[in-house]
Amino acid sequence: MTDQTSALEFSHSGVFPETASVEFLIEQASDIAVHLSSAGVVEGIYVSPESPSLGCLDHWVGRSFHSFLNEESKEKFDIRLAQFRKNASETSVAVELNHSDNADWEFPIRYAMLRVRNSDALMLIGRDLQPLAEVQQRLVHEQLARERDQQRIRRAETFYRVVLEASETALVLVDPETGRVRDINSVASTMLGAKGDTLPGNTFNQAFQGLRRGELMEALQNASSSDETRSIQAVARRSGLHVAIFPEFFRAAGELCMLCRLAKVDEDDPGGTEIAMALGSLFNSSTDAIVILDAKSQIREANDAFLTLADAAQFRDVIGSGFAGFLVRGEVDMQLMMEAALRDGRVRSYTTQFKSTVGTRASVDISVAMLKTGTKERGFGMIIRDVSQNARAAENLPQAVVSEDALQNVMDLVGTASLKELVSATSDVIERICISTALEMTKNNRVAAAEMLGLSRQSLYVKLRKFEMLNGNPDE
Repeated sequence: MTDQTSALEFSHSGVFPETASVEFLIEQASDIAVHLSSAGVVEGIYVSPESPSLGCLDHWVGRSFHSFLNEESKEKFDIRLAQFRKNASETSVAVELNHSDNADWEFPIRYAMLRVRNSDALMLIGRDLQPLAEVQQRLVHEQLARERDQQRIRRAETFYRVVLEASETALVLVDPETGRVRDINSVASTMLGAKGDTLPGNTFNQAFQGLRRGELMEALQNASSSDETRSIQAVARRSGLHVAIFPEFFRAAGELCMLCRLAKVDEDDPGGTEIAMALGSLFNSSTDAIVILDAKSQIREANDAFLTLADAAQFRDVIGSGFAGFLVRGEVDMQLMMEAALRDGRVRSYTTQFKSTVGTRASVDISVAMLKTGTKERGFGMIIRDVSQNARAAENLPQAVVSEDALQNVMDLVGTASLKELVSATSDVIERICISTALEMTKNNRVAAAEMLGLSRQSLYVKLRKFEMLNGNPDE
C-alpha cells in the first residue's frame, strides 16, 4: 500500500452496516447541503428543519452559487475550489463562507467540500455558524460592557481619591467589624503624626494612646447613636495632639462602613468642640438664610433656609454660583455690600430685593460680615432675612411720601397754577428725594447711584444740576 493510498483511507475497525440512502445520511449530518454542478450552478439544496433561521432557500436551485456569496466569500471560495480540484488526493476540504441572500441578510456557514464520484460536481455539507456567531457577539458585547464598567469604576476611584486628598478635613475610613483603617487622607495622617501609607491595614486604636480596639469601636458606636455626645476625644500616639473623633456609619453596596472626621481640640478651651457643634447646628436649623461666600462672592456653603428662599432643590444647584445673581440689582448691590464689609468689617443691615432661581422676588434684609480664616483668601458670611411680610404690612399704613414742608409748598400752589404744573412740581419733589436717597445709600458714588436708579451718568448729572445737588466729592 502506498502513502497516497493510505492517506485516502479512513481508520476504522469492526463492521459497519450498509446504509439505506446517502441522501438520508446527508440530511442527518448537516444543517444545509448544496449540490453544485461543474459550472458552479446549484443542482439541489437541502435545509434541515432544525435550522429555521436559514429560511427557505429553494430559489437557489438553477442559479449560480456565486450570486449568494458576499464579495469576500466569492474570492475565498474560488481559491479553495481551485486548490481542491488541483490536488486529487484530497477527499474533502473545509471552507467558511458568508452568504448574502436576495433579502439582503447574511448568515455564515462552514462547509465540507466533497467530490461526487465519476463527476466534476461537488457536494457542500454545511453547518450553520449563526448560533456560534451569536455567542461570539454576546461575548464581545459582554467584554465591551465589562471594559466600560472598569472605566466607570476607575473614574469613580480617581474622583474619590482626588476629593479625599483635596479635603481640608481630616478623614479616616474604618472597617467597623475589624476596626482596621481602610483609607486615610494626608490631613488626617499629618494630624496623627504618621505617613499616609503606614496606617491603612492597621487597627485604628494603634494611632491613639491607651485605647484598646474593642473599647474604641464601642465608644465610636455609642457616639454615633447619641443625640448629645457626637464625638469622643483621644490623644494621638505619635503627634501627642488631643483629637476629637466624629464617627458616621453608612452602608455601601450592603456593607457597613464608618467614616471618622478628626478635629484638633484646644487644651485651653476644652469646650471649643462643643461650641463648633452648636454653631453647626445653628447654621443648619436657623430660620434665617445663611450663606458663606468666597473672595469672588461665589457661594461655598448655604443652609436649608437659603435653599428654600432661593427655590433650589438641593445644595449643588447653588454651590459655586455668584451671589449677585440672586439680587435684583445684581452687581450694584453686591459691590456696595462688599465695599462696606471690606472697609468696616461688617454691614449691619442692607435692604434689597432677592430673586430666586425661578424668578420670584422677595424683600430681604442682609447682614454681612467679613470672615477671617487661616488662609490668605478672605470670605464673607451673610444672614438674609425675608421681610416681605413686613413690607406688605407697611404698604397698608398711611405714609408720608414727601416731607411736610414740600407737601405744604405744593398745596400753596393750588389756585395759582394749573393741575399740570402742580403735578410737575410734585414729581420734581419725589425725584429729588429718590436721587438723594440713592446717593446716601451708595456713599455718594454717583456711578452706582445711576445704575440703581436706572439712569445713565449723563442723565444723573443733568438732574443733579437741575436740583443744585452737585456739591460734594463724587466717587467715580
